[in-house]
Amino acid sequence: MKPRLAIGIAAIIAGTSVFAAEKVGFIEIDGAIGPATAGYIERAIRVASEQGHSALILRLDTPGGLLDSTKEIVQAFYASEVPVVVHVAPPGANAGSAGVFITLAADVAAMAPNTSIGAAHPVAFGGASQAEPDETMKQKLENYAVSYIEAIAEKRGRNVEWAKSAVKDSASITAEKALELRVIEIIAADTADLLAQLDNREVRGLVLKTVGAEVEEIPMILRERVFQMIWRPEVMFVLMLVAIYGLLGEMSNPGTILPGVTGTIALILALYMSAILPVNIAGIALIVLAIALFIFDAIAPTHGILTTGGVIAFFIGSMMLFDTIEPAFRLSLAMIIPATLITSAFFIFVVSAGIKAQFLPVKMGAETLAGAAALALSDIDSSGGRVLVEGEDWRAVSDTAISEGQPVEIISVRGLSLAVKPKHPEVSNE
Repeated sequence: MKPRLAIGIAAIIAGTSVFAAEKVGFIEIDGAIGPATAGYIERAIRVASEQGHSALILRLDTPGGLLDSTKEIVQAFYASEVPVVVHVAPPGANAGSAGVFITLAADVAAMAPNTSIGAAHPVAFGGASQAEPDETMKQKLENYAVSYIEAIAEKRGRNVEWAKSAVKDSASITAEKALELRVIEIIAADTADLLAQLDNREVRGLVLKTVGAEVEEIPMILRERVFQMIWRPEVMFVLMLVAIYGLLGEMSNPGTILPGVTGTIALILALYMSAILPVNIAGIALIVLAIALFIFDAIAPTHGILTTGGVIAFFIGSMMLFDTIEPAFRLSLAMIIPATLITSAFFIFVVSAGIKAQFLPVKMGAETLAGAAALALSDIDSSGGRVLVEGEDWRAVSDTAISEGQPVEIISVRGLSLAVKPKHPEVSNE
């Protein structure tokens, strides 16, 4: 009989379930909470259950994230067959906004020294792709978030009043204060310390045996890594710029194809991401206005007035593009300023030049032949003939009979034929 099974049978006889100290699953979440994060955590819980891990430790450091993704994580915690331990670590880490909900929903909540938790106000907790909600909507969001976090705290037996204050008053506390207020159960400096303190702790009727347990990391698979990298405001911002450059580059220089294809793909991806990330419509409107001002200044030059307005509108629109209250979805000036300068230069030197070139008079091709002189290579009448134009042999027709070798003047281009007339020598006034 396997030792783990023997211990389990003995524990059942004694009235308490026990997990033998074998393996503990481990994952790390560092950054914003989004769809990729939720999918990764759900898969890690399944893997930990299938492999018989004693528990799953989730080391957390997040400024916040999306409401829908957070709800998926909380529901996965509730449905988990193995105890889930959230450890806000390493020292200096923070469980902000969505991180508060995730920490409170864990079977065991732990924090490292010199970490913090709090500020779960619904405005910072996530957002829809819309402008700032009115006061009624803000109140509804707050009421929902308060009731949601209250239910979580009650289920896990944690400080309900503080949990509500984290939403209503954006309260934030240190690890030491969180332990004192019964927001968490453990302060552990690292994973080894956490395992030592988890040992013999009863969770859901299961007595954990974690001293000496092997910590087995459950890494992200390639698909999760890609999505985790993509679901970031910076990536959406870059995709939006690529879409602008590609599509307008194609429109100002028709026929290049590659910029248009690239821009279209980037636009589709950016629109898809905008349905998930908290995009502000006012920011998008300002960026669209900036593009319009750049184009209008190229068509009807205003000595840079519209271009200056476009630069200002683009900069402010980029600042407002995402929810600036939520640190997880805030673009830095280090990205916005270069993007504004590059975009301005792109419109001034590339798009503007392409648009102006399309309005220039034709300087080559068949359209330039009208009014040009030619030489009749054969007799020409209404039924046709041949003329020599700039070293090329053209078919020509004329309402007036023209003899071979006679100079002619081209009237117009009719498909692949030229309409000509006799060219009379200029009469001198001397």
